[in-house]
Amino acid sequence: MKALTTITDPVYIPKEKYSLYDKFWLRLINDPRDLPFIYLLTAIHILVIPVAILLYTPLLKGWQWWAVYVPYFYVSQMYFKGRFGLMLHCISHRRLFKKAYTWMYHWTIWIVCPFFGHTPETYFVHHMAMHHVENNMPDDASSTLAYNRDSPVGFIRYVARFLFLGFRDTFMYLFNKKRKKLYLRLTYGEMSFYLFCIAMCFVNLQATLWVFIIPFVFARIVMMLGNWAQHSFIDKEDPENNFTSAINCINTAYNKTCWNDGYHTVHHLRPAMHYTDIPAEFLKLKDQFAEKKSLVFDGIHYLHIFMYLMTKRYDKLARHLVNINGTTFSSEAEAIALMKERAKKIILTEQEPDIKLVPSRRALVKTTTL
Repeated sequence: MKALTTITDPVYIPKEKYSLYDKFWLRLINDPRDLPFIYLLTAIHILVIPVAILLYTPLLKGWQWWAVYVPYFYVSQMYFKGRFGLMLHCISHRRLFKKAYTWMYHWTIWIVCPFFGHTPETYFVHHMAMHHVENNMPDDASSTLAYNRDSPVGFIRYVARFLFLGFRDTFMYLFNKKRKKLYLRLTYGEMSFYLFCIAMCFVNLQATLWVFIIPFVFARIVMMLGNWAQHSFIDKEDPENNFTSAINCINTAYNKTCWNDGYHTVHHLRPAMHYTDIPAEFLKLKDQFAEKKSLVFDGIHYLHIFMYLMTKRYDKLARHLVNINGTTFSSEAEAIALMKERAKKIILTEQEPDIKLVPSRRALVKTTTL
């Protein structure tokens, strides 16, 4: 295990001098700390969208098409995908553009998102109207509770359900909550993407498959992998407690490229907080993390955690686990035992007299094995 030392994740450092380009955008955005999002969107409009359009033209055929597509896929789906997806997360919680320029937000959602596999409107609706409301509990369509989080079979079942039923589950959740405006937004966005892809198949089947359809499937798998890792360790005694239902990953390059997304516990505790403020907030909360035995990992991110869980390498997880104040865990063996316990699936039921009542959900909690 590790001691908590210096935090190296990004914080806001004001620029000494703004360029003319910066000054132009500062008039349009709400927060100068969000200029990196403008730089990212600029790069995408230069390096991704024009090449995607080129792939639809008859200028490229045979090996020439693939010679352009392969680097395009790397740039769009490997280099920019995470950055864009987590920027989308940030601007779902905090408005990027001033009210007079809201059309630029809609441009991002309806025009840019599909290039990275995000159907318009659905991320915002799913994340803001359901995930944060239900907090990974059973009514959350992306809940991890019902699966053993160190089981490859469990993960396959989890992803398959979301791929085929995620839209239905989210729609029915909002429909039952009578959130008409939101379930209509969800439906418009999802159905528009499907109809767009069908229409574009008649224009260029190969380009549509590789530019839009495959990135769409890829995006949903990646998002579920991330959510799985973020909510892999859950205290069965209090599954809604943010301190023990999510994790933090600190001091990792992932936080530098994906806007401190590793601090998932802090994010659930302070969902509207700007990403540059999160490391300082983490330090403010460190004593509570120690008291509640929150899991904090140093130097690794969600993909590492996912792989170590799938291979049951709890020893490697423990190697990167932070023992805050030297009091969170008495030993590595205790930490491993706790992680194994928190990775077990949790079933919420109404009739189990021998298990503990969770007042916030009027449900009872028990731990089962696969």
